[in-house]
Amino acid sequence: MKITIIGAGNVGATSAEILFKKNVVKEIILLDVKKNLAEGKAIDISQTAPINGSYSKIIGVTNDYSKTENSKVIVITSGITRKYNMSRDDLININANIVKSVIKKSIEYSPDTIFIVVSNPLDVMTYVAFISSKINASRVFGMAGILDKARYCTFLATELNCYPQDIQTLLLGSHGDTMVPLPRYTTVSGIPIIELIDKSKIDSIIERTKKGGLEIVNMLGTSAWYAPGAAVAQMVESIIKDSKRIFPCSAWLQGEYGLKNIYLGVPVILGKNGIEKILELKLNNEEMNFLKKSAEHITNMIKVIDKSE
Repeated sequence: MKITIIGAGNVGATSAEILFKKNVVKEIILLDVKKNLAEGKAIDISQTAPINGSYSKIIGVTNDYSKTENSKVIVITSGITRKYNMSRDDLININANIVKSVIKKSIEYSPDTIFIVVSNPLDVMTYVAFISSKINASRVFGMAGILDKARYCTFLATELNCYPQDIQTLLLGSHGDTMVPLPRYTTVSGIPIIELIDKSKIDSIIERTKKGGLEIVNMLGTSAWYAPGAAVAQMVESIIKDSKRIFPCSAWLQGEYGLKNIYLGVPVILGKNGIEKILELKLNNEEMNFLKKSAEHITNMIKVIDKSE
């Protein structure tokens, strides 16, 4: 089985390296428009096989989509990354054109593929991918909630001095400042987080989670890649292995949560067919209001895309 990762930058290459190391698929295609970038990184990754015991095959190519033919999953990480003082919203028009081009070329060789979008602004670029692909929405979705969840759990674990994997939580909404963490659905080994940390501290951790990407941009001058790459790999693995794991993903809503014709982060079951089911939680009034605010933010950005058509 083959998967393709389009964009051999930090996130794409990290995803490829993790999947290669875990032997998730037989073949990984790493593609980039920059000459020799994907080839060089693929060679470097392949040379870890004698060390980590991988039997996967990884091939780097420069803008040759014929090599991606019959990919089960195509991950789109291509696009410019955020720089200092740049918001996700600043990336809209530039990355929209990139995503449209990538979709058009990819679908020609892999009409039955599943697309995972990582390019920012995430929810809007997933919408662009869906509209451009003209395929079922269950096969086009975005990676965001897993990354946000990982950041949230990490910050909570630091506060509690506990093992991060003991924390279970969900996040809804857009990837960014209007994400909707759910303390009510957050537990540590079954214990509600609200019994372990006071509200003011939880609120502070939520705010840090919302700014988690910007915190790294301000330190490094570019976007994060280790955690995003790991999140992508986790999604791909669930699809390839038909694990049917529950993840927060940017999904196409058609009435769920009272929202329609919008991509937004919600819990889904992820399996061999892509999104197998969208799970609808019973939100209270405050949570629903936050979700609607998040949806409004995404809708306004989508209008920017629609006007440019």
